Amino acid sequence: MIVRAPGKLVLSGAYAVLEGAPALVAAVDRYVVADPARPADLVTEEVQAAIDAGALDRAVWFDAAALRAAASAAPAAPAAGPSAPAAPPLEASRKLGLGSSAAILVATLAARAVARASWTMATAAAAAAAVGQPMPAWDTRALFLDALAAHRRAQGGGSGVDVAASVYGGVLCCRLGPGGELAVTPHALPGRLAVEVFASDASARTSDMLERVRTLAASAPEAHRALLGAAADGARAAVAAADVRALVAALDRQVDALAELGDRAGAPIVTPALRRLRPAAAAEGASLAPSGAGGGDVSIFVGAAPPSAAFLEAARASGLERVPMSLGAPGVHVLDAARPPPAPHV
Repeated sequence: MIVRAPGKLVLSGAYAVLEGAPALVAAVDRYVVADPARPADLVTEEVQAAIDAGALDRAVWFDAAALRAAASAAPAAPAAGPSAPAAPPLEASRKLGLGSSAAILVATLAARAVARASWTMATAAAAAAAVGQPMPAWDTRALFLDALAAHRRAQGGGSGVDVAASVYGGVLCCRLGPGGELAVTPHALPGRLAVEVFASDASARTSDMLERVRTLAASAPEAHRALLGAAADGARAAVAAADVRALVAALDRQVDALAELGDRAGAPIVTPALRRLRPAAAAEGASLAPSGAGGGDVSIFVGAAPPSAAFLEAARASGLERVPMSLGAPGVHVLDAARPPPAPHV
């Protein structure tokens, strides 16, 4: 059986989520696929952390090409079986910043849970028929906690919103508690909202960006506190936004604060390309914002309508290419063409 886990798109709350502000994150319809019947070609740091912690017995084969392919490439189809070609090396494709490390980890944990499940496929089919939806082979909450712990251990911290999106799917509001616990609830975005995703060749390691911001906190704590406070105000306004206009305004507040935070920290959170294009987005009633830690990997255009042809041309001229994807994809699930994947309870 093939298991697949979605990537993620951070819509709001980057950086501020680490200070307790709410973040909005969406699962996207680009997936990591994992096959528990095939040996691993590569063991990521996050998967190794899960093995070291005893949450996972071994790694499995996976394909993360859909989260790392060039912008013009379509999402990868799931492997058909043992004869399917091996996934391309991660270093051979461009990183899109859609949470591939979290999705690989979540897909691997779920794939091994499927392989270890004591019930047979016939038993599972009978149970699914009785309740009207597939029965997962894992405890969703336990899988989330195992993945969250391993991901943080491998990456030296982090909010874990990418893990939440990969496990639960949909659109989520995430809040980090004082003890590091991550509260996750479903979130309804305003109606008639258009979100387009752009990727660029520029990229930056999230850990490096966070380290620069932490250095600013030590050297200029008042400036750091004020700028993250402004970003947090925008993050809270985004969660409360009842319509597209309010959400766009809340995102713009965050981008303004994060741009200055990046300038002070020497971190390219809002890249020159985004700065040039923001007025054009505003002219169309939209916000153009970095997704997640910024640095160029992925940007989002959020408004009441998709970007115009003129904006798309200007984006291409600035090195940004549109990446087709939809928000609200289901969380990790066994791929079964006969049934839609279940919506896990958050």
